[in-house]
Amino acid sequence: MTGPQAGPFETIDTGRLRSGHGVKWGSLSPDTIGAWVADMDFGVPPAVRDGIVRVTERGDFGYPYWPGEDPVIAAFEEWMAARHGWRPEPGRTRVFTDLLQILQIVIEYTTAPGDGVAIHVPAYPPFLASIARAGRRIVPLPMERDETGWGFDTAGLAERLHGCRLLVLVNPHNPTGRVFTPAELAPLAEAAGELDLVVLADEIHADLVFAPHRHVPFASLGETAARTVTTTSATKAFNIAGLRCAVAHIGPGPLRDALAAAPLDFFGQPSILSRVATVAAWRDSHAWLADLMRTLERNRCLIGKWAADLPWDARYHSPQGTYLSWLDFTGSPIGAAAPAGSLERLARVKLSDGAEFSQHTPIDTAAFARLNFATSTSNLQRILDRVSAALA
Repeated sequence: MTGPQAGPFETIDTGRLRSGHGVKWGSLSPDTIGAWVADMDFGVPPAVRDGIVRVTERGDFGYPYWPGEDPVIAAFEEWMAARHGWRPEPGRTRVFTDLLQILQIVIEYTTAPGDGVAIHVPAYPPFLASIARAGRRIVPLPMERDETGWGFDTAGLAERLHGCRLLVLVNPHNPTGRVFTPAELAPLAEAAGELDLVVLADEIHADLVFAPHRHVPFASLGETAARTVTTTSATKAFNIAGLRCAVAHIGPGPLRDALAAAPLDFFGQPSILSRVATVAAWRDSHAWLADLMRTLERNRCLIGKWAADLPWDARYHSPQGTYLSWLDFTGSPIGAAAPAGSLERLARVKLSDGAEFSQHTPIDTAAFARLNFATSTSNLQRILDRVSAALA
């Protein structure tokens, strides 16, 4: 669907998406719809675009400099306090390029080869690959499904996490969309305290939570801040992943000291453009985000109705956060083997392959596929129609 837009979320310009450099659409054949990698099909907030244009018109592409504190850090601290009720401790936040870099750094500085790294599975595939490449042992905390939705067993956590040095907590959870409650987070905090674990809290989807659910920063629970590395970015909620800017609030003192002693050039520096865009997102794009969430809520409901009408019991649970649906094709006409590949071939729709979300673990997610619904409602309907036709 191309042509003039009635609004930032009502339509999408597939010509723009296919002709650009984004992998979500640019890597596909012209007859295939991209609904896989976690980019949105929309543009960026006006404040972000205007900030980038101003920098471009000035030709302001030198080495980054701001007098005083990095504005990204100040914007992060303000955003977390205002939106999530947690005030980060001053002087503990650093700016990085993305969350994968932060994860790799935390792994290298808090664990040794052979140590266990716990993470809920299914999990974001690059996280699993990063842990495995570092020579650490993945200790999966299986996500389980019942009639109420997705969750995990909190019994005996300390015993199950024995031998771990790091807990990676992705909340809201990718790919199930689960938003963990304080009652679920408390046993994790207790086990981390008992075993003296560092906790990497990936909260990049925190701004994409659907009412009545509420994101609870892990570092806001009791005494957890001193052992928690809270990491996030404006990239998911404001669609600027390619600009590469993220933050980490580093609670553990030994880790802060170790990073402060390391050469600065070891970590690299986000660009002027990425910093300007991030600040504009967190400080000046509240209304855009509110409009986005109304579209995502409409799309979430559409998928829920579609799943309920499937001719088999998909046991589908709508995500409480994120713009990602975790779909189970067990019992479907295409079978449980590599459904994403089958749908790309039969429906010309590309979803994310479920098997990748449990790689390097004994957990089997091969029957699943992840659908990205951050697109116009009309394009989402076209995606679902194509999938339904292929399943028929």
